[in-house]
Parts: sequence; structure tokens; C-alpha cells
Amino acid sequence: MLSRTIELANSIDLAGFRQAARQLLAEHVPPEDVTWTLSYQGLGDLFAEAPSKAAMTRLESASAPEAPPPKVPAFFLPLCQTAILHREPRRFALMYRLLWRLQHQPGLRHDTLDADRSALEDLARVVRRDMHKMTAFVRFRTVADEHADGPLHIAWFEPDHHIVETTAPFFQRRFTNMRWAILTPERCAQWDGAQLTFQPGASRDDAPPADAGEGLWLTYYEHIFNPARLKVKMMEREMPRRYWHNLPEAALIAPLVAAAHQRSGTMIEQGPQDMAKRLPKVLPLKVSAPAQWRSQPGQGARTTMTLPQLRAACQHCRDCPIGGHATQAVFGEGPVHAALMVVGEQPGDQEDLRGHPFVGPAGQLFNRAVAELGWDRQQFYVTNAVKHFKHEVRGKRRMHKTASQAEADACLPWLEAEITQVQPKAIIALGATAARQLLGRPVTITQNHGQWLKRESDGVPVLITTHPSALLRTQDDARSAAYAQWLADLRHATEHVPA
Repeated sequence: MLSRTIELANSIDLAGFRQAARQLLAEHVPPEDVTWTLSYQGLGDLFAEAPSKAAMTRLESASAPEAPPPKVPAFFLPLCQTAILHREPRRFALMYRLLWRLQHQPGLRHDTLDADRSALEDLARVVRRDMHKMTAFVRFRTVADEHADGPLHIAWFEPDHHIVETTAPFFQRRFTNMRWAILTPERCAQWDGAQLTFQPGASRDDAPPADAGEGLWLTYYEHIFNPARLKVKMMEREMPRRYWHNLPEAALIAPLVAAAHQRSGTMIEQGPQDMAKRLPKVLPLKVSAPAQWRSQPGQGARTTMTLPQLRAACQHCRDCPIGGHATQAVFGEGPVHAALMVVGEQPGDQEDLRGHPFVGPAGQLFNRAVAELGWDRQQFYVTNAVKHFKHEVRGKRRMHKTASQAEADACLPWLEAEITQVQPKAIIALGATAARQLLGRPVTITQNHGQWLKRESDGVPVLITTHPSALLRTQDDARSAAYAQWLADLRHATEHVPA
């Protein structure tokens, strides 16, 4: 029988493969008599000599009636849809051979260990992993676009297989409100906010260089790196080295890994940190705190207590359930009569363990901003609207939960007592919870950030801005602009910071 050479339109021409396979089956052409090639290659999948024109057969729908679709098990078509994205040049021959055998060996559909089926599933598995790595390791960089309303976000990625068109809809759903483009050597995807389009491949030189936003991301990555939990082989399995040259954080991996042993040793030598013992959850307030500590501001002892007395009394507060589940209360710190007070939302995991405000990832970002503004944190008073860490346990981690309004209101007397003792000339409210408690009404951060609002009770001006933890949750491509805006907001309070 004359050998057939089937020419497909491109590397992922599943429609062309299905049409050709149907016709070949209808003509009873066995797999060994078929050579599959691509229109731009001119060579078959076995890299044989180019076939002569007499041997070349192209199946045109206009010259041959369309053959009926073969009956295949449910697993076959989805498997082909994924496996065809692999770069293996023999994948078309493998797909047709399995299709041919399914038609002539009815029992094969139940054989999950068949060699051809297993080989095709291996290809599909590799493709799915490559798709997963693309969703995990694409890093966008912002580029100004004078011809559009907003910036364009561009990423460079080097996939191992033909996955761009299949994976691009993930980014369309994930970044619907963002204009972006993903450049790869073979195929490029672009989303303009309304339509997803594809263009030919690009060069790495077409991608933008590193931007300022990466500095913020690298700072966060460096601070969350835990040397005590480092497993290099597992990390390399999840983040293969071939992706590192396109990942900003990869530059930090080598020095962090090299210093991990020393950092772990230092942590061990320091020993356990001193922290307050967890108070019994069922301990009644009347036993754990003198009655005079429970009076409200303006009606009793809290407003006349010194800050050390308030700090000690707060450890016994059970006016809301949060205190019964936290390690300790985290009270404010700073000069007694600081001109500027900074109020956040509530302590985080690290603050709860160490007993000091703003020492976790959000606090470290706040310290970075303070340094860039030329301020001295020791010159102002830092506290939170809620004094205990509200969380829920997930596995071995304690995940932050936002305090309810009733819980925040239960802590308000402590905050007001701090304000009475410190008597600041100005206050910075970091986030919506702090702003609401300070001003006594809801405040929309997106509409009021960078503005000074006055407290009705004492007339103290309050600067509204974002909480640093919100910046840490911002998408990579928008983090740089968000951080710059946050610095601009904070800069309005410079006149209240002692030189």
C-alpha cells in the first residue's frame, strides 16, 4: 500500500489531525503506513527523507467526503487535547496508533496499563505540569502606554511546550481589569481588557527590564524566607532551576540558602523568646483585674492611668472573646508625649508572640517606609485599634481574621486612654478599622487616603492611609505604584515628626 504523508497546519492542529485520522480509518490505512508532518517542516516525525510529490497525500474536504467519526472511549479525546501540546515529534503517530488499535481491539479501552495509552498520558502529564508552572512563574512588569488610559503589563516566559494559547485564558480570568501581554519565543498572548489575541513569538529583548516594584517584592520574599524550614531539593522540584533566570526572586535564593545554616544556628543560640504566658480562657475578669481597671474613659481610672499602668491592665482585659485566644495583649509603644501617633488595625502573629506592635512583615514594610521618609520611629507612638490577635488555626498556621465592629468597640477605651495620655498633635490611621475607631464613623480608604480628617471629640487631625499589610497582598504588577502612593500619603505627616 502507498505510504501516506499527512501535512498538518501547525504544531497543535487537533482539528486537522481529527479530520485526517477519520479519513485514514475510513480507508483502512494502518499506522505504519502514515507519516505525519507539519506544513512548515517538510520532514516527517521520524526525520526521514522528504517524501516525493507522488507519495505526498493531503486530505482536502473538498475532494473527499467527510468520513464518519470513529467511536472512542471518553478518555481519548481529552487526552489528545492535552498531549498534542507536547513537543514530542512522534505524538501524532502515537495518537493515531492508539486510535487505530481502539477501533480494532475493543478490549483495549479497559486496559489502563497499555503502553501506547501510558505513553500518551505521560505526555499529557508533562504538559499539565508545564501549564501549572506558567501560571506560577509569570512575572509582569509595568510599561507606560501613552496611547491608552492605563499602563500595559508585560511578562516574558519560556514554556517547554506549546501551552500559551491553552494557558492564556487563566490570566484573562485572573487579571480581567488589567491590560497585559505575555511574550514567549514561539507564541505571544495579549489581553486588551476586552479581547484575547495571539501573535507570533518574540525575543527576550522585547520584554521590559526590571522595575521599581520588584524591590518591594524582593523585600517581602527575603523576610518570609525561613531558614529553619529550608529543603533545597523540594524547593528545586517545585521551582526548577530552568525558570530561575526569569524570576526576580531567584537572585536572592543562592545567598539565602548559603546563609540558612548560619541563620538557623543563630536562632538556636538565641533560645526561646520571653513572652507572656497564655492566660486561661475561662478566667473571670473580676478575678484577673481589679474592678477600677474596668471603668470607661471619662468615667473612672483608665483616663488617669499612666501608660505602664494601662499596659499592665490591658493584659487582663476580657471585654471581648479575642483576649482569651491570644498569647498576650500588644499595647502601644513610644514616647509618652509624642507629637505623632500611628494607629494600625490589630497585632499579627509575630506581634502576638513577641508582645510588640509592628514587628511582623507589615511592620517591617512600615519601618522601610519610615527610613525612606527620613523619619525616626522612636520619635512617635505606635499602637493598634485592637489589642489582641484575632485568628483561626489552619493546620500549623494561625491565619489573621479581621476583628468585628463589636470587638473593635470593646478595645476603644484602651485606645482613647492612650490618646489621653500621649496627647498627640496628629494621628496616622493605617487602614479602615483604625480610621473608623479614631473618627467614630466609617471611612473609605480609597476615597480619603492622603487626607486629614478631624476627630470630633478633641479636634486632633487624623491622616487617612492604607495599612501596610494591604500592600503585601497587592498583585506584583501593581505593588510598586501602591507603595509609591502610600509613601506620598505618609509624607503629609512629616511636619509632625521631630527633626
